[in-house]
Amino acid sequence: MDIKRWVSALIGMPLVVIILVLGNTYVVDITFAIVAGLSLHEYFNAFKGKAHPVIWMGYVSSFLIALIHVIPVQHAITIVSVLIPIGITILFLQVILSNMKTNINDIAITFFGICYISLFLMFVPLIHAMEYGKFLVWLVLAAAWGTDILAYLVGKTFGKHKFSEISPNKTIEGCIAGVIGAVLFGAGLVFVFNHVFNMNFSYVTVILIEIILSVVGQIGDFAASSIKRYVGIKDFSNLIPGHGGMLDRLDSIIFIAPFAYMLIRLL
Repeated sequence: MDIKRWVSALIGMPLVVIILVLGNTYVVDITFAIVAGLSLHEYFNAFKGKAHPVIWMGYVSSFLIALIHVIPVQHAITIVSVLIPIGITILFLQVILSNMKTNINDIAITFFGICYISLFLMFVPLIHAMEYGKFLVWLVLAAAWGTDILAYLVGKTFGKHKFSEISPNKTIEGCIAGVIGAVLFGAGLVFVFNHVFNMNFSYVTVILIEIILSVVGQIGDFAASSIKRYVGIKDFSNLIPGHGGMLDRLDSIIFIAPFAYMLIRLL
């Protein structure tokens, strides 16, 4: 058993609960702006020696998360859509002004990082700001945590069939158990919401959402692993004992958040 892993989780989870339950919209926005900034810092550092990302653009993108509810909500998606071509234009302007000291590889890695981290993470505070958002945001965490916990326990104990060389420690048994874990966590949330807070969440709908989010989250986990294998590192940093860096801890949540937003809006 990795003691550091469990101690970090026991310290970190109450902090997450306090922010998401007691924090208002702006506190959550600022928190995720900081989290995105830390994650981008780790991401950019991972590419040292392979590329020279336009770091300042990444930090600006993470800062903008703090402002998503300062502007009218109905204009938020339009503004984000406009910022994407503006961002690409600025990145190519950097190539031109630097006489190609900044090249296409640098700006591709920069833009991917902005979309992968800042844009995807932005959906967590967007969910939190929805009607019943303080409840709905826990569907994201249930999918991520339920998957991680049961996949880790079952994979470590019973896992025999390797899933992919991208992440050799992950097994098919663990991946299947992860989906079951997300379903169990999601069903547990529905029980608490309906019986303690007198809500009316559908078990069938939430379980369907959790299955999809668990699969997406595991793809996100493999995506982060593929980046680490490409740059030749084990963890993005050692910020969180037993877990690696901020990006190591958020790899599945990053992928889950936009899909959760879409599914909640649809279902």
